[in-house]
Amino acid sequence: MSPRAASRLESLGFQEVYDYVAGEADWFANGLPMEGSNASIPHAGDLARRDLPTCRLDDGLRDIVDRLSGSGWDACPVVNDERVVLGLLRLDHMDTPVAETVEHVMESGPSTWRPDVTLDQPLAYMHRRNVDSVVITTTDGRLVGLLLQSDVERVTDALR
Repeated sequence: MSPRAASRLESLGFQEVYDYVAGEADWFANGLPMEGSNASIPHAGDLARRDLPTCRLDDGLRDIVDRLSGSGWDACPVVNDERVVLGLLRLDHMDTPVAETVEHVMESGPSTWRPDVTLDQPLAYMHRRNVDSVVITTTDGRLVGLLLQSDVERVTDALR
């Protein structure tokens, strides 16, 4: 939207007006609200679990294993202070002594997906890679959540 249009909307009383220069595709890729026919289609960001634990590079593995045990989570995105994803720790892929730190055993630079992708793409990826989750991030790499294969299959089965 042009600065002129944004100013006009503000003059009409709209309080949440954005001059989003990056464009509509970037807006959607950052998980911001959609309208129109695409809004009714489930997207990765709609199902991404946001209540997941995160870990830091210097966290000890023993602490993370203890924290995740019994929590129902077997993956922990590794983030910095701005929640930018640096890696992914999958407990089921870990064969390292728990004396190490997360940084030494994490999957560096994991594949990430944007919130606006439809569910078929990450589901196919999870099947190909034999993983049960993928990381959902904004275009600048900030964590949105973890998309679980079981959630995607439940929703896609219900839509059939």
